[in-house]
Amino acid sequence: MSCAPDFEGAKQYAFDRLERELDEKLTYHSIAHTRDDVLPAVERLAHHVGITGERLLLLKTAAVFHDLGFVENTEGHDHESRSARIVREVLPNFGYTTEQINTICRLIMATKVPQQPEDLLESLLVDADLDSLGRSDYFTVSGNLRRELSNFGIVHSDLEWYQWQLEFLSMHDYFSEAARELRDHGKQHNINIVSKILAQLSST
Repeated sequence: MSCAPDFEGAKQYAFDRLERELDEKLTYHSIAHTRDDVLPAVERLAHHVGITGERLLLLKTAAVFHDLGFVENTEGHDHESRSARIVREVLPNFGYTTEQINTICRLIMATKVPQQPEDLLESLLVDADLDSLGRSDYFTVSGNLRRELSNFGIVHSDLEWYQWQLEFLSMHDYFSEAARELRDHGKQHNINIVSKILAQLSST
């Protein structure tokens, strides 16, 4: 009988590298995004639909490693593939089987834009990655993204920023029923706030 993978050890490995190696310019794709945002979101969504056991473990592991590729390329070019490569190199050391690693890599690759998840687990990870769109801290999180883009020379005026935010929020759809149930109402509330901000900016 094989032992269960050491998720806690794998998680600590990923968090340690994110803490030490991520560029400080990454104010959005930070350790906080993985540790405090995506991982709790994927656990919440999984609980909502009754996913437990090995499937939950693989989903959580994918969440923990999904942005680790940013330690190798600060601007994030193809970071999903980099994350998947790190997974293949590292997770055998924590007792994950080849089949489990293949699933984790598939989940990570599903977060690549434009996202096109093909099953429930992929949908839950993709939705967890953008969970903040429907939360009350949306403007704090989006502010982190704005600062990150500015750090890399992509600067928006307030009007340009909120126009982009409104377009993104309006075009976005959660893939899983769980995310729609938990976050669609909050996302619509955030759309309404952005619309009001835009109306004020346009009138000045």
